[in-house]
Amino acid sequence: MSTIIIDPITRLEGHLKLEVTVDANNYVTDAKVSGHLFRGFENMLKNRPPKDASFLTQRICGVCPVSHAVASSKAVENVTGFTPTLQGLLLRNLVLAANHIDSNILHFYHLSLMDFIKGPQMSPWTPGYTQDYRFTQAETDAFINNYVQALHIRRKAHEMGAIFGGKLPHAANIVPGGITANPTATDINNFRTLLNEIQTFITNVYQADVNSLAAKYSDYYNVGGGYGNLICYGVFDTNTSGGRLFPAGTITNGVKGAFNAANIKEYNKYSYYSSPSGQAPASGTTTANLDKAGAYTWLKSPRYNDTAYEAGPLARVTISGDYTRGISVMDRHMARYVETAKLASNMQTWLNQITAGVSGYTHIGDPVSGSGVGLTEAPRGALGHWVSVSASKITNFQIITPTCWNASPKDDFNSYGPIEKCMIGTRVANAAQPVELLRIVHSFDPCTGCSVHVINPDGVEMSKFVINPMGV
Repeated sequence: MSTIIIDPITRLEGHLKLEVTVDANNYVTDAKVSGHLFRGFENMLKNRPPKDASFLTQRICGVCPVSHAVASSKAVENVTGFTPTLQGLLLRNLVLAANHIDSNILHFYHLSLMDFIKGPQMSPWTPGYTQDYRFTQAETDAFINNYVQALHIRRKAHEMGAIFGGKLPHAANIVPGGITANPTATDINNFRTLLNEIQTFITNVYQADVNSLAAKYSDYYNVGGGYGNLICYGVFDTNTSGGRLFPAGTITNGVKGAFNAANIKEYNKYSYYSSPSGQAPASGTTTANLDKAGAYTWLKSPRYNDTAYEAGPLARVTISGDYTRGISVMDRHMARYVETAKLASNMQTWLNQITAGVSGYTHIGDPVSGSGVGLTEAPRGALGHWVSVSASKITNFQIITPTCWNASPKDDFNSYGPIEKCMIGTRVANAAQPVELLRIVHSFDPCTGCSVHVINPDGVEMSKFVINPMGV
C-alpha cells in the first residue's frame, strides 16, 4: 500500500487537495478530497438587509456569480411569495445562460483539456505531466488554436451577459423583484450579434473538439462513474408558473425520481465545523473549528435522503432527458457540450420574447420577517440559498454550493463524497504522474473559490480564530 498526494490540484477554482491510497497494483482503495478554503459568507450576511444578499453572495465566486445573485434573490422573494414578471425571468435567464456558456467553455478548453493534450513547451504549461498523450502533433496544434479562440469567445460571453446584467462578473442588477434592466432594441440586437457568433463556435468548434476527445479517449466512458446518483434543483424559468428548461429531479440507482428540498441535510463529521451535524440547511449554522479531531476539509457533506449525489451539467441533461449515455469522466465532458448547445438555442427563443422598453423589475422592498429558499443551478450544479429574516434583517443564511455536493468528505455514516467515490477502483498507471486522478477531478470542474482564506491581515495563516458577524 502506498499514498499519492496532489496538493494543490491546479486548473480549478480555489485550492483542492487529493490524497489516495493505492494497493500493490496501483488501484485506489481509499480517497480523501480536502478543500483548503473557509467559506464564511453565511456569517457575513447576518444582521444585514435581505437585499444585500444578492450583491454580497456574488463575491463568493467570480466564475459563477450570477447563479448566487439569482439564488439569493429567489430566497428573499420566497419569503413573501413573490414571482418576477416573465420579462424579469427571461432577462435573468439570458444573463445566467451567458455565464453558464462562458463557464462551460472555460472548463473544457482551459481547465480540463490540458489533461489530455501536451501544451506549448513554455510557461505556464511547463513543467507538466507527459503521461498518456494520444493526439498527433497536428491534432494537438489544432486544439491549441481552438484553446486561444475559446479565450475570445469567453470574453464575448461576458460582454453578452453584461448587456442585460450591467456588468460581468458580478451582475449589478439581479435583485429581489427581478432584474432592473430596461432593454432597448439596440441592446437586444447587440446581444443577438454576440450570441450568433458564440453559437457558431459551439456548433463548429466545440462540438468537433469534444467528439474528437471522446473518440480518442473512449476508455474514459468507463472511468469515474462513482455512485451514479444525480441531483438537479431546476433552472431557467420558462414561465411564471414554475416551468423550467432543466427541471428539478433526481436519479437514484438508475431510477428517475422527484426532488424535494426538505430531504436535504448537511453533515460535518469530517469537516472543520463544530456546528451540529445532520441539520436541514434552513436551520444550519456555520461555526468553524480548525482544530477538530478527524476533520480534513472545510467542505460539509450535503446529502439527499442521507445519500451522496452528484450535481452538474451531467445531472441536468440526464434528468431532462437530453443525454442518456451514462455517468463517467467522458460523459461529463459530453454533457457540458450538450447543455451549452441547448442553452444557446433557447437563448434565441428567450431573446425573441423580450419586449424593448419594458423593465424586468418590480419593487418589493425588504421582507419584515419569515424564511425562504432560493434554488437554482450554477454551472457546476445544484445551488441553494436559505434565508431567515426578522425585523427586516437577516438572522440566518446558509449556502450549499455544487462543489459541496461533489467534493464533500465522508459523512456521518462514513460514506464517501461523490468525487472520492469516483476514485475508488481507479488504476493509476504511473504513480509519479497520476493523470487518471486529475482527469476524474477536473471532469467535475470543482470550485472551492466559494470561500475566503483563513489568514490574518499580516498574511500569517491562522490555526485558531473567532468568527464575528463581519467575517474572520
